[in-house]
Amino acid sequence: MREYLLVLMVAAVITYAATPLMRAVAVRTGAFTPVRDRDVHSTPIPRLGGVAIYLGFAASMVAASHLPFLGQVFRLGPELRGVLVGAGIVCLIGAIDDIREMDWLTKMGGQMIAAGIMAFSGVLLYQLPIGGVTVLPQPITVGLTVFAVVLFTNAVNFIDGLDGLAAGVVVIAGAAFFIYSYGISRTYDPPNVFSSATLISAALIGCCVGFLPHNYHPARLFMGDSGALLLGLLLAAATISTTGNVTPNQVSTNPVAATLLPLVVPAAIILLPLVDILLAVVRRTARGERPWHPDKQHLHHRMLQLGHGHRRAVVLLWLWAAVAALGSVSFIFIDDARVAGGGVLVAVVVTGVLTIWLPRWSVPGHRPKVP
Repeated sequence: MREYLLVLMVAAVITYAATPLMRAVAVRTGAFTPVRDRDVHSTPIPRLGGVAIYLGFAASMVAASHLPFLGQVFRLGPELRGVLVGAGIVCLIGAIDDIREMDWLTKMGGQMIAAGIMAFSGVLLYQLPIGGVTVLPQPITVGLTVFAVVLFTNAVNFIDGLDGLAAGVVVIAGAAFFIYSYGISRTYDPPNVFSSATLISAALIGCCVGFLPHNYHPARLFMGDSGALLLGLLLAAATISTTGNVTPNQVSTNPVAATLLPLVVPAAIILLPLVDILLAVVRRTARGERPWHPDKQHLHHRMLQLGHGHRRAVVLLWLWAAVAALGSVSFIFIDDARVAGGGVLVAVVVTGVLTIWLPRWSVPGHRPKVP
């Protein structure tokens, strides 16, 4: 655990220190997010924060490679090096888009190249915990890896609409994945808590914690596409590394839970971004629009329309993300499913009441204008 804490601290410190430097670069290069019809901010804000996040992640990987136990993970194969290269590619593509906007097809191509590099480095869904363990043919494993990376990168990009929202949601998802993968790895025979999925999750938490002080409302710097695509790819890497190598009996001794949880938990951990992108795609295609056509109907827009202020909308969406992510993980560590389910149900009810009723308790005249 101490090595993971060190990795987290290195990622947080380097990201925090590099973010003001990247803000200066963004100002000098004109990398600003303009005020568009769908946006909430009222003045152009510098972006390129994702480059600082990547520097933090790269520094944490270098530090981890020199540690006694985590260094062994690097010597097992090229998996982590593939993640680092893939992350660099999507960050570069996103940074170019932050400075000079690129077309969607070029960005999609960059994401697929990054996913392909990760896949051929060993980041693969070798198996799925369906009907016990289903070993997949290599073409399918590569295809699923590419699909997961593209899905996750765009899901995080879609939800990056309020100051601190995406970074906070990823912190929560990263923490849930850390608990999930660390807990499962303790059941190995012999126990081995040092894995690539747990390491990526720890670094991911640190990067976002270091970036949040600069990005929380009012933000001094946006992460931009360089950050949103990067965080999505790292989440995908953690998900694939965990899901593709776990067996049902490592998750639960209950037959029903062992069948459902290995698939449900990873999806629930990133439920908020997935729901947002799914609703957006359905909504836009139903109107005859392209799925990537922007609008003002994302989950964060709807929170503002309910009457929540900027910060409160972000905190409530963080809370919903935590209920889904940590609530799903609790089923693995709490033997009595009724206790875990009851706790999740209480959390859902409390969060729902806060979401609906807090605007009604607000002082009249202090509600934000709906963008």
